[in-house]
Parts: sequence; C-alpha cells; structure tokens
Amino acid sequence: MNQLIEKLSTLRCLEIKEFEQLISACVKCDDSFNQLRDKATQVAREQFGCGVYMRGLVEISSYCKNNCYYCGLRRDNRNASRYRLSDGEILSTCIEGYEVGLRTFVLQGGEDAAFTDSRLANLIAQIRHNCPDAIVTLSLGERSKESYQRLYDAGASRYLLRHEAASQSLYEQIHPSDMSYDNRINCIKSLAEIGYQTGMGMMVGVPGQTIEHLINDILLMRELRPKMIGIGTFISHPHTPFGIHTSGDLRLTYIIIAIARLMHPQAYIPATTALQTLSATGYIDGILSGANVVMPNITPLTVRPKYEIYKGKHHTTTPIAETIQSLAQQLSAIGYHL
Repeated sequence: MNQLIEKLSTLRCLEIKEFEQLISACVKCDDSFNQLRDKATQVAREQFGCGVYMRGLVEISSYCKNNCYYCGLRRDNRNASRYRLSDGEILSTCIEGYEVGLRTFVLQGGEDAAFTDSRLANLIAQIRHNCPDAIVTLSLGERSKESYQRLYDAGASRYLLRHEAASQSLYEQIHPSDMSYDNRINCIKSLAEIGYQTGMGMMVGVPGQTIEHLINDILLMRELRPKMIGIGTFISHPHTPFGIHTSGDLRLTYIIIAIARLMHPQAYIPATTALQTLSATGYIDGILSGANVVMPNITPLTVRPKYEIYKGKHHTTTPIAETIQSLAQQLSAIGYHL
C-alpha cells in the first residue's frame, strides 16, 4: 500500500483497480489507513505549513425549492422551521465576523427565490464595502450562467456547488426527477468559465453509494480540477425519504479526504461540520487527514438551530469570538494555528 500511496502522491492519480485496492486496504487495515493520512498531512503541510484557513459560514435561508431525498431543508418537509435572514442581519453578521478577524464569508442557503440576483448583488457590494479586504463566497445552488456572472461582477469570487454524485444513476437515486445531473455539472463548468474559484464535492455513505461511485467522484474532480473540495459524511434526517438509513462511515470519509489532498495538493479542503457532528474530534481528524479549512458557523444564534440539513447538526451556542478562540485552542493542541 505504501507504494500505491507514493504513486498517488507523485502522479496525482491511480488506475481504477489501484484506487479500489488502496481504499479497501485503508478501510480494513489501520497501518494502511494511517500511512495514507500521514502522507496527506505531509503534503498539506508542504503547501500550507501548519496554518488552517477560516471561513465564516452564514446560513442565510432555510427555504429551498428543491426536494432532495436526503436533505432536511427539502420543500416537502413540513416539520422544518423556516427562516430567511434580512440583508441587514447578513451584513451585520459579516461585520461582526470581520471585526474578530474573519476575512472570508460563505453565504449559504437553500435555493430560495427570495434571494434574487439584484438583492444578492447589492448585498455582496455592501459586504465588500464594509469589509474591504474580505472575500465573499456563495453556496446557493443551481442558478443560470447569467446569474452567476452578475454575482461575480458584484464582487463574489468563490462558489461552492457540490456535484453530489459523479455517476448519473446515483445522482438520480438521491434527487427527484425535476433535478438534472447534466445541469448540475454544467453549472459547475459555468462557474469555472466565469472565473470563480469553484468548489465541488459529495457525501460519503449516501444510500446506494459504492466504492466504484466514490472512484467516479474522485476521477470527475480530477477532470474538473476544483479549487475547493467539500467532502462530508452522509447523516440522515428523519423527515426525509432517506431518514431510515444509517449515517455514513467516518473512516471512509477520512480516506477520501486524504486521497483528495494527494490528488489536489493546493486545494482548499474543509474539515466539515458533518465530521464534528459525528465525532467530538471530527474537525481535528479532518485536519489530520489533509484538510486545511475550518468553517466556524457565525449564523445568528436565534436561527442557527433551524438550518437542519441533517438531524443533530453540530452548532455552537457561543459568540463568534469565543467560537474562533475554541477552534484555535483545538488546533494548537496538535501543532496547528488559524
């Protein structure tokens, strides 16, 4: 396995059979698992030192027009507590984050028609004006290329849009028929063409997913070369069609994060909230698998629990400054810094 790990680190890809061998070995064997993660950590440190990037996450709306089978925000979930932040609330949240040192803000939400192009463009401009050296990242789902262009022109420079599944058959198993695999991929390509630093990714352990599916994900990301790669673990929500399924496997998630790091040495790879939801050491274990980003949730406390994409979603109830201080302490314990 060490030879395969070195080959992956050098060539940044393997043959399909070799990926199968590597993933299977790391699932079963602690030595192989640790070798892979150690190599991924080494590569991340070579690129970024021991620094971990912060992204302030603002969940602007829990309304969504889509009906994805796995997501608690799906439109048919009548048990969901919906909210929509005002422009003033979003701006004041970013300003508060800016004052405690955050320099990237991720505006994330369901596909909510209330956030029109003009509204978002004005909001982005206000954030850039009040936080002049900050970067605005969007994670607001599928939109037209013209919409993406307008938001880019307004000052947004990064966009996160997980592809969810590189295999069309699996994509169709986890999304309703009114959503299109081709449209999702075309959106990601449009974002890159416009000039965004583009992020993509998927969940590990989604119902119906196999090792073959994960390898297809790995190869699609190699083809599209995203600047950001978001890999989380599937966690079920009881008020969805997938509510009866068990959560995905953390170990397998760390394996895929480590492989992504070896294939994309310079990518931004977050230790996701899903990791921390499933394990008290999830953020740290993500960093020690090659991740180099943490995304402290700075959504206003009054609505933070309502953004429930899966059950039990980890969120703190502390002010922004305390959240950042806590993250800094956790990272310092393993020799890293924010």
